[in-house]
Amino acid sequence: MTTDPKHLTDSEASAEAARLIAEAYRPTPVVPTSYRDDSPVPAFGPTPPVRQEDHRIVPAWAAGVAVASIGVGAGITGIGCGAWLVLQGLASVTLNGVLMVTLPFAGLAAAATAIGSAFSRVRRTSTTNVYKGTVVQRTEVSATARGFLSRAKAGR
Repeated sequence: MTTDPKHLTDSEASAEAARLIAEAYRPTPVVPTSYRDDSPVPAFGPTPPVRQEDHRIVPAWAAGVAVASIGVGAGITGIGCGAWLVLQGLASVTLNGVLMVTLPFAGLAAAATAIGSAFSRVRRTSTTNVYKGTVVQRTEVSATARGFLSRAKAGR
């Protein structure tokens, strides 16, 4: 009975209210939510399997997307963990930690400098430069650049 509530008489309105209340508080039907298998169990040995029907239908593309999303999620998690470890290390920087990290590089640089200095001294003592010939000394100055921000190049 669907009528406009503005045009109900008092008796029709009370009947409709009683119907709505009775419908709202009606008991729900009992639906089983579990199943108990009462088939006999063997006295010894494993219980034989019982076939259980599977009615799910999943397209191949949906399964592929699910597997790919799991892989991407695991990869992003690994990258996030790596970034977290790096940032944790940067957050706990102390002077002693910085010195301990840079100490091998400083030692390597000092050793390279010492070896380079020794090679240059050995090379310097064994080289003898003898200059022969006429010496030409040019003293003329010629400015070729003209302008507001130009530079003059003297006799090169």
